[in-house]
Amino acid sequence: MPVERATRQAWLIWTTAVVIYFAAIFHRASLGVASLEAGERFGVGPAALSTFTVLQVGVYAVMQVPTGLLVDRFGPRRVLTAAAVLLGLGQALFAVADSYPLGLAARAVLGLGDALTWVSVLRLVAAHFPARRYALVVSLSGALGAAGNLAATLPLTVLLDSAGWTVTFLVAGLATAAYSARAAWRLRDVPAGMPAPTPEPIYPREVVARVAVSWRTPGTRLGFWVHFSTGVLPSTLGLLWGFPYLVEAQGLSPESASAVLTLLVFGGLFGGPVIGAFTARRPELRMPVATGFLTAAGLAWLAMLAWPGQLPAELLTVVFLLLSLGGPISAIGFALARDYNPFRRVGTATGVVNVGGFVATTISALAVGLLLDLAEPLGPGTAYRVALLAVAAVLGLGAWRTLVWWRRARAVVFAAQARGEEVPVQLRPRRWDVLPATPALAPA
Repeated sequence: MPVERATRQAWLIWTTAVVIYFAAIFHRASLGVASLEAGERFGVGPAALSTFTVLQVGVYAVMQVPTGLLVDRFGPRRVLTAAAVLLGLGQALFAVADSYPLGLAARAVLGLGDALTWVSVLRLVAAHFPARRYALVVSLSGALGAAGNLAATLPLTVLLDSAGWTVTFLVAGLATAAYSARAAWRLRDVPAGMPAPTPEPIYPREVVARVAVSWRTPGTRLGFWVHFSTGVLPSTLGLLWGFPYLVEAQGLSPESASAVLTLLVFGGLFGGPVIGAFTARRPELRMPVATGFLTAAGLAWLAMLAWPGQLPAELLTVVFLLLSLGGPISAIGFALARDYNPFRRVGTATGVVNVGGFVATTISALAVGLLLDLAEPLGPGTAYRVALLAVAAVLGLGAWRTLVWWRRARAVVFAAQARGEEVPVQLRPRRWDVLPATPALAPA
């Protein structure tokens, strides 16, 4: 079913869809610079404040597999249209919420709308663009999503200061809901003249079977752990704890903290297309890129936490710029899902992969909030240092499982090559690989 070349219509459809993803990232990250104001508005401390993000991201993570099934069943046009409506309603409700329970309900609705976007965009890309363009277009999608993150940093801080909480969030919500009309009008599930895949009924037994098959595919499992590990550091900082950390532990002004958070966007805006184009040309180097980032990011994170006192501005800049590459590198997980699953199951497999990063972020955001409450008597600097160690532990878990499933996925590829089957990526055997008993595949 995937097309052989990208058309002008494909780019127009992609543009329409990616605007909704831009809005989803903006709404998702909007609490990042408003976290201190949210604590005052709802009268809550760090642990309760983290519940906003935990609930939103938790709903997102839980909905990823159902979203993949919905996209496979109803098509990305309908799902993206519903996403725009839910995002707008959720943000509008958050704008007028004056109690903690109502604020939680608003973030849950936002999480539901957010959950429907990315998998739908990826399915449109898979249908309208050739395989050789997939990684590049996905990285461009991520870059435009990063622009939504950028809009949720310094510009949103300025708007909150000038227009206030209610007006800022209410206008953003209503504009997003109104855009759903354009999505319903412009989007197409498949290219013109190409038959749409026959939708399969969603029965509980078939759902479980489809998810199980996707999960048992080593490429899907590897993609899950790549997404889990590469995105946890920038997501935890960008969605909630980066702004309070920079203000309370590093002593920055709100404007300076917003400017530093803006650095997390640069990797997606500028590094994303470069990484996407490179991995599209050299797919055999996708995993070395991912594991290299995990090593560098882990060392940078530990150095940041071990630094005595407040960090120099230069070191903060370097660390945040490095971590900003986690978002585009996490897209490698989606390319793995696409390559190693049949097209009819790409939506489900992509949803499974997308769960990874948001499970990691949910665990990290909650752990940081709980540890901050416990370590508060130690002072802001020490309390944040203790709390952010939890994120390092989540990163370590993800990196370990990534290495395990990288080796297993390579073994499956080599076994398929030994049987004479066509494989998406030609790999060169290494000494640490598990190889089938055939002289043809002995390490060079």
